[in-house]
Amino acid sequence: SIFPLRGLTSPGFANFPSQAAASAFAKQLSDTVTKYGLDGIDFDDEYADYGVNGTAQPNSYSFVYLVQALRSYMPNKLITLYDIGPSATRLSYKGTNVTSMFNYAWNPWYGTFDVPKIALPNSKLAPAAVDLGSTDAGTAAGMAQQTVKGGYGAYLTYNLTSTDIHDYLSSFTSVLYGKNAVYTG
Repeated sequence: SIFPLRGLTSPGFANFPSQAAASAFAKQLSDTVTKYGLDGIDFDDEYADYGVNGTAQPNSYSFVYLVQALRSYMPNKLITLYDIGPSATRLSYKGTNVTSMFNYAWNPWYGTFDVPKIALPNSKLAPAAVDLGSTDAGTAAGMAQQTVKGGYGAYLTYNLTSTDIHDYLSSFTSVLYGKNAVYTG
């Protein structure tokens, strides 16, 4: 499991006041991953309200410093990026680009096939974004075909419930893995 880290109300990942503050937060994240035996951290900066209630606006260095520090604390853990928000557009600072420090990047627009705007190999990108509650099976299957054809390494799904939707899931698992989904109740 990956600990999804979303921009919190007001503060986010793109407005640390210093490199030391970004590194301290990275250490807290790493300690949490270790403590709970998680696979890594996923950054999602879509809900931060920068500049609200006296918080700082995004700056050009915070997210770069945060990702660098986190990768140094977690060299063998996953660091992934939900490609949205101010952090996703601030991946370079003073000649340092942290793009290669991510394991995967995800398309944040459910029901669409949109290649994340991050320079990773196709095998580390998830351009398909499927909301299991609202993306129809034909669209999900079509996106699976595009995923395979493009050599993309991940297929993003959201909103799995406890109901039996194995036929729906099979519309894309059969394309991606050559196997139908099974519901065991």
